[in-house]
Amino acid sequence: MKRIVTLCILVAASSAVLAKLPAPVLSDEAKAKAAEAAAKTAHANKVADFQLCRSMDRVAAAYAAEAKKAGKEVKPPTATPPCADPGVFGAPAAAAPATTAAAKPAAAAAAPAKAPSKAPGTKG
Repeated sequence: MKRIVTLCILVAASSAVLAKLPAPVLSDEAKAKAAEAAAKTAHANKVADFQLCRSMDRVAAAYAAEAKKAGKEVKPPTATPPCADPGVFGAPAAAAPATTAAAKPAAAAAAPAKAPSKAPGTKG
């Protein structure tokens, strides 16, 4: 009995200590990776939903064909929205770097050259 009470006290004390730990501070890179991972997961879920929708349509069509072939009465199917193809995964814009090495020369060529401005309070 003493062991159980001691164990319960230790568990309660350790949970109180863990509850007071501060949340980890994430760097910008870690936040970007987390956002990209969340986007990939969301896209994978959309792909899975699309595949499930298509397989349900195939099964329903096969069932209706078999029922007609067997001479059974087939009721019209319930109207459902069409399966939406999510397409290919594209990295979210926030996770992509703002400028790349290839984009820098193109951006520099597109921007008009400015004359150097003079600092206030200087002659010249």
